[in-house]
Amino acid sequence: MSTKRICLWSGPRNISTTLMYSFAQRKDTKVFDEPLYAHYLSKTEAKNYHPVAKEIIATMENDGEKVIRMMMGKHETPIVFFKNMTHHLLAVDRDFMKDCINIILIRDPVEMLPSFEKVIKNPKMIDVGYALTTELYDYLRGKGIPPIILDARKVLLNPRKVLKKLCHLIGIAFDEAMLRWKAGARPEDGIWAPYFYGNIHRSTGYIPYQPKTEPFPEKLIPLLKECKPHYEQLRNLALE
Repeated sequence: MSTKRICLWSGPRNISTTLMYSFAQRKDTKVFDEPLYAHYLSKTEAKNYHPVAKEIIATMENDGEKVIRMMMGKHETPIVFFKNMTHHLLAVDRDFMKDCINIILIRDPVEMLPSFEKVIKNPKMIDVGYALTTELYDYLRGKGIPPIILDARKVLLNPRKVLKKLCHLIGIAFDEAMLRWKAGARPEDGIWAPYFYGNIHRSTGYIPYQPKTEPFPEKLIPLLKECKPHYEQLRNLALE
């Protein structure tokens, strides 16, 4: 049985967990929550300020190459979905990506940065992944394996339409079950879920898009100026 391996590459606070929950509703799919997280933490200063970093490093595989071998190994379902943060793709051989369906998920930094800063104070570019996202896009294009681009806002505005297009591009049938789920946690959730997954645990499906109404924090304006060009480079390529 050939396995379809879907790799979602996202920044934080980008509805990546919503997409993971969506694919988890499919009976033909197994989902994995940020399998490279401990690899990333163990090799960066992020271990000093990420919630439950010590527990993540202690309970998950720290060797990124071993994680990738797991991802590319045998699985019980014909489809596997790996929710990944782009900045977790650190110091590993990317050759495996040619055998995956790669999806890049983006979100307007005007909306993403204030949300992230509520959990990780004083974030830097390395924490939010925008520069690495465009670098990954260019890498994949250069290798002849262009990724599928999703924009969080466009997904939330019409999840059925975007998911149907996404499934078509992946080469799988769309499943209506992807639009609804039971409120609460999932067994696949990482141990960091209590810090990041409050909204998804209260939801029973895609939460309709609502623009932010809070003033943008002044202290984040320099980072916003850094992130914005990377978002704009990919925004018009996203499915809608």
